[in-house]
Amino acid sequence: MTKNIYQKPSPETQAEALKIARATQRPGQTKEQTKLIAQGIEKGIALYKKQQKEKTRELSRKLKKASSQQHSAEPEDQEMEIVERIVYRQHWLPWLLLALSWLGWGVYFFVSRGQ
Repeated sequence: MTKNIYQKPSPETQAEALKIARATQRPGQTKEQTKLIAQGIEKGIALYKKQQKEKTRELSRKLKKASSQQHSAEPEDQEMEIVERIVYRQHWLPWLLLALSWLGWGVYFFVSRGQ
């Protein structure tokens, strides 16, 4: 059975939610409506924080598991790993276009100065 304990949002969260609710307030909107909107924003912020905590916990578990596996790995396994080498090759077309543009500007400059 899971416990469903509702924690009251912090005063900072409440103030931020009220600030956002007031910023989006429509003309003719009552204070009660604004307060309800602020409560909805508080719940959204609380849900977001809860999700972030869960992600952090999960990441922490994965890191802990990976570090424990790394320590238990045998040295022979590490020697047998294949190291891949990435070779970056640039295509010639951008360089050609750069050279042609400089050549074009040079021709334009000399022709326009000659007149």
